[in-house]
Amino acid sequence: MKLNNILGGFLIFGGCLVNAQIAIGKQSVKGANTILDFAGATATEASTDPATTNENGIILPAVAASPTYGATTPTTNNPNNGTFIFDRALRMVRMFTNGAWVNLSDAGNDIPVDLNNTSTGQNGGVILGANTSAASGVLVLESANKAMILPHIRNPHTTVKSPYPGMMCYDTQSNSLAVYDGSKWNYWK
Repeated sequence: MKLNNILGGFLIFGGCLVNAQIAIGKQSVKGANTILDFAGATATEASTDPATTNENGIILPAVAASPTYGATTPTTNNPNNGTFIFDRALRMVRMFTNGAWVNLSDAGNDIPVDLNNTSTGQNGGVILGANTSAASGVLVLESANKAMILPHIRNPHTTVKSPYPGMMCYDTQSNSLAVYDGSKWNYWK
């Protein structure tokens, strides 16, 4: 009986982890439809309290060159829709959708930038929101009804002192996706 209670406890705990909502740098996530949320001020919070400014974004995996598409099984060399990377050869932030790469930044220039972030998303990624996923990557968010909230940063081009190529966040001033290509910030509404 005691063994059954222990096993039952592990199963319940494990099930909670699979469907957990995760807050990073804060106590709770915003909304029931959030799978991953980061600390940072909302536009309203930042306008009333400038001290709530966040300076940390997400650093995307940097790859030597954008993976190709063609095989029927998703792998690191066969990207999934919604895959974000920093292509070191092109010096661009890119997103894979509908069988093609979309550039989310302009090509970086020849300013020397440390591009040693060599994480490629291979082997042993973490899946949040489900037990398994057909997608591969360093971090896979798999959910039919939850999404990730990007870190909120007000004016990242002035707030983030040392951005890293492949950094992305949500700019609360312009209400847009902001991505850094190694030389400048690019904004998408």
